[in-house]
Amino acid sequence: MAVEGAPVTRVDFYILPDADEDRRQVYLCRIVDKAYRLGHRIWIHAPVNGRAAALDERLWTFNQESFVAHDRSGGETALAAPVVIGDGEEPDSDRKLLINEDAEIPPFADRFARIAEVINHDDAIRRRGRAHYAYYRDQGFELHYHRVE
Repeated sequence: MAVEGAPVTRVDFYILPDADEDRRQVYLCRIVDKAYRLGHRIWIHAPVNGRAAALDERLWTFNQESFVAHDRSGGETALAAPVVIGDGEEPDSDRKLLINEDAEIPPFADRFARIAEVINHDDAIRRRGRAHYAYYRDQGFELHYHRVE
């Protein structure tokens, strides 16, 4: 629940027009790239089932004209990286943007100023998006919805 007087976390849902998972992953990387170029420190919360490794690879290859300095959590260099892909552990405290790639909302989500969720028309992803929307709404977060064409 949002604490009275504390800044309200803003949650942005980016809704893609189809069920293409590859497109969803590329769009997620574009969000990371934009936030990185703006100087934000980003935590990508990914499930342990291999999503973290896939995102790590995708961030190196999604755009030949872009470089997003990032690391996986757990290593000594991760704390210095502007973008960290975490697979379940707590992030360091100076990150402002959480990109949630998990089916569950992490218990530390309210520590972030902003949260991004990328949703497509895959049935499981849509159900997850609806459940997350309801949770964030019930917690008093500031919700925004963006249709991506």
